[in-house]
Amino acid sequence: MVAEFELTPQEIVKELDKYIVGQFEAKKCVAIALRNRYRRRQLPPKIQEDIMPKNIIMIGPTGVGKTEIARRLARLVKAPFIKVEATKFTEVGYVGRDVDSIIRDLVDIAVRMVKEEKMEQYAKKAEKLAEERIIDLLLPLPQKRKATATNPFNIFFPSSKLGSEGEENNADYNEQQQERIERIKSGRELLRAKLKAGEIENKIVELEVDDSLPPMAEIFSGYGMEEMSINFQDILGSLIPKKKKKKKIPISQARKIIKQQEAEKLIDRDEVVSEAITRTEQLGIVFIDEIDKIVGSGSQGTIDVSREGVQRDILPIVEGSTVVTKYGPVKTDHILFIAAGAFNVSKPSDLIPELQGRFPVRVELSSLKEEHFKQILTEPENALIKQYKLLLSVEEVELEFTSSGIDEIARISCQLNEELEDIGARRLHTILEKLLEDISFTGPEKKQKHIVIDRDYVIQKLQNIVRNKDLSKYIL
Repeated sequence: MVAEFELTPQEIVKELDKYIVGQFEAKKCVAIALRNRYRRRQLPPKIQEDIMPKNIIMIGPTGVGKTEIARRLARLVKAPFIKVEATKFTEVGYVGRDVDSIIRDLVDIAVRMVKEEKMEQYAKKAEKLAEERIIDLLLPLPQKRKATATNPFNIFFPSSKLGSEGEENNADYNEQQQERIERIKSGRELLRAKLKAGEIENKIVELEVDDSLPPMAEIFSGYGMEEMSINFQDILGSLIPKKKKKKKIPISQARKIIKQQEAEKLIDRDEVVSEAITRTEQLGIVFIDEIDKIVGSGSQGTIDVSREGVQRDILPIVEGSTVVTKYGPVKTDHILFIAAGAFNVSKPSDLIPELQGRFPVRVELSSLKEEHFKQILTEPENALIKQYKLLLSVEEVELEFTSSGIDEIARISCQLNEELEDIGARRLHTILEKLLEDISFTGPEKKQKHIVIDRDYVIQKLQNIVRNKDLSKYIL
């Protein structure tokens, strides 16, 4: 895990460059915002509380990297991250989701993240415990004999023959039991060696597991008919024991289940929750997409009232409030909020003044050009061409993209974005899917396993569709 304080703003931008092409200004803004968190935490506690995060509004068309910048930023520092659509929320009193659910979902993500880290931390210990449990399933140690009741006559007659016979029987039993235990221990060591060598992975064992019936109930609250998940097991605790069932499964599968069970036993749930809440409050990142869609134009009557209502509902969690979750209260004062929108028919200044003031940093992302498309196809660590090559290598099909082929794909993508709707880098997904459709379909049976994607191949596959404007609207 890379700690946030180990990365300077320039290093953060370099890390983002591995996945996102261009958009330097946006990367610089988020890098500064992230570094400011570290700077704040180095100050005295009293001053820390007064320094609020500088929330960001990203302005730009779809598909230029707004969401990806925020997502990669969160992954970079292992921060709880959630992306929400502003249009999914409505003013209190209308059918829709309550904005407080953003923070509840964010805490759920943080708890899951911390739990996974703890389970990884205890993985080796859980592996050993799982091995012992599997051996117990295959060859259990004999249970100790229950102590027999003491002969009451021994109190008054210590030399009672009845007592002596009982002691002799016990001695014989103990000796036999000890010999049996030694034999079983020897067998268990042999099993342990076979387990480590992977010789009995397919052997079937009977394992007791939790019944997988979902313990969740969905209810509707009076505020916006929000869906709330209530886990009755959490509420009632041990009053309602979990249902168990026996299942016959191979050792290879049983090991995974037992390892998870043992790791969960080693984890302190209270510690997980406490750390998750702290991480949410100090490191949490909320990405609010399509924020321009809740800006009214002033000429649509009651619709504008509802949109403004959503802004006013979002305002408290952005400016800092306490949200009650099933894990406890969570303060939103230092959560970083990044909003994004195309703002085609509106502008950030159309937001209500209070909300504008809570997003002091504004950055415009530029539309992607032909040279950007070339870079997106080849340079990032998760570049599209690399992905398709790996996918088809499963069928032993080797794709070779020439520079002329890549240039033509970029040119067509740029042309279509200009003539049709500008959907940014998402146009490349559409183009490549159509371009490689036949190869993907016939890949398993294809005799020719080496295929060159050059300019002629691209033109042959896409020229007719690109020329037919009506058809290209539907297909590309």
